[in-house]
Amino acid sequence: MLLTVTSRNVLLPDFDLPRPATINVDLKTGKIIGVSLGYIGDDTCKESGDSYFVDAGDKVVLPGLVDAHVHLEEPGNQDWEGFWTGTQAAAAGGVTTLIDMPVDSSPPTTTLRNLDNKRRSARGQCWVDVGFWGGAIPQNQAELGPLLSAGVRGFKCFLIDTGIEEFPRVSESDLHAHMSHLQNSLMIFHAEMQTTSSPARHRLNPRSYQEFLSSRPQELEVDAITLIASLQAMYPSVSCHIAHLSAAAALPIVRAAKDRGSKISVETCFHYLCLSAEDIPDGATEYKCTPPIREDSNRNLLWDALVDGTIDCVISDHSPCLIEMKGLEHGDFMEAWGGVSSLGLGLSLLWTEGRKRGISLGQIIRWMSIKTAELAGLSGTKGQLKVGHDGDLVIWDPEAEFKVSKEHLYFKNKLTPYEGMTLRGLVHKTFVRGRLAYDSALQDGFTGLQPSGELL
Repeated sequence: MLLTVTSRNVLLPDFDLPRPATINVDLKTGKIIGVSLGYIGDDTCKESGDSYFVDAGDKVVLPGLVDAHVHLEEPGNQDWEGFWTGTQAAAAGGVTTLIDMPVDSSPPTTTLRNLDNKRRSARGQCWVDVGFWGGAIPQNQAELGPLLSAGVRGFKCFLIDTGIEEFPRVSESDLHAHMSHLQNSLMIFHAEMQTTSSPARHRLNPRSYQEFLSSRPQELEVDAITLIASLQAMYPSVSCHIAHLSAAAALPIVRAAKDRGSKISVETCFHYLCLSAEDIPDGATEYKCTPPIREDSNRNLLWDALVDGTIDCVISDHSPCLIEMKGLEHGDFMEAWGGVSSLGLGLSLLWTEGRKRGISLGQIIRWMSIKTAELAGLSGTKGQLKVGHDGDLVIWDPEAEFKVSKEHLYFKNKLTPYEGMTLRGLVHKTFVRGRLAYDSALQDGFTGLQPSGELL
C-alpha cells in the first residue's frame, strides 16, 4: 500500500524555496519511505489497487504543521471546543499534529488519572495526531514523574492568576520544588508575573482597549522572564519555554540567556504578529487575550526577533470559549474571557503578513513545523518531509485568496477577530500518516472520510 505525491513545488528540508520532487508513503506504517527530486506528474489523481497517486501540479506540497499550543477544552468544557471540531479545524488548516494544553479541560491534566480521562475522551475523535502537555500546579510534584512516564510532552505553569480554580498559579517556591523533580524535561511558562497591585476597575473605562492594555503592561512579562532565566541557570537540565511572548521589552533578557547557553526557547502567536493595538476597536472583546495584543511598533520587533532566532516558533494559542463569555453586547474587556480563536487559519495568516516583510516559505515552515516539532520532542517523526518521518503532507495553493467567514471556520464557537480579513494561501488536501484527513473538494471537507489521528 503506497501513497505517491508529486509536485513541481515541494518544500524539502534545508531549502527556503520549493522544488520539483516526489514523496512516497508506506500506508501500512504511515512513514515516508522515499523522497526523490523530480516531478513525475500527469495531471491526474488516481487509485490502483492499494496504491494512490496524487499529482499536485504547481500546488505546493508542505510538511504537516505542528501546533504546539492548542486548548481543546475536553473533557468538561466540550461546549467551548472539543477533539472532533478542534482537530477538524486543524486538518483544514494543514495542521497534522497538535499538542493540547492542560488548563481548560475539567479536570485539568495535572494528575495521571486526569490524563487518562482526557485520553478516553479523545479516542476515535481526532482527525490529526494529538499529544498532551501536563500541568504544574502547587503541590502536584508527585504527579510529574508518572505523567512523564505516561507520555506528556512537558509541563505548563502560570506565574499569574488563571481565573480557573482547578489550575492555580505557582509561586517561586513551588517552581523550585517542581524543577527539582524535572531533570531533563521541559517546563512551559505563562510568563506574566503576579503583582500585588493592579489597576482599580472602577477607574477604568471597561470598553477601552487601551485601558485594558495598560492593565497588562510589558513589565509583567519582563519580570517573569527575568525569573525564568535565573531558574534555568539554577536547574540547567530543565529546558524552559516561554509561552505566547507578546512583550518586545523582554527580548534582550532572552537574547542574553541564549548567549550564555541557557536552555530557553520562546514562542509567539499569530495574533501578536498579525494584529496591533491601534486597530482594535473599543468593545471588540473577540481580540482579548493575555498577554494582550500590543502596539504596531512592538509587533515589528517581534518579527525581527523571529528572523534573528531569538523567538523560536509560532503557534496559535487557540483558546476558545462560549461566544456569550466574550460579552460582546457589553464590550467589557475586564470581564470578558481571554483567548483568540484561530485554529486552521495560522498558515494563511503568517503567509499573508510574512510576504509583506520578505519572509520565505521555508522560514514559515521552520517556525510552524520544524521548531514546534522540536519543542514537543517530536523532531524525529514530525515537521519535515524526509525518509523515516510520518507521512504528514499538505497540498497548498499559496496564491489562492479567501475572505475569512464563518463558513471557513471548523472550530466550535465561530468567533474570531480575523473574520472579514482577506488572506492568501489555501489548503486543498491534508494527509496524516498518508491517510487523507481533509479535502477541500469534498462537501464540508470531510464527507466520506474517517478520523485517523493517533494519540501521541
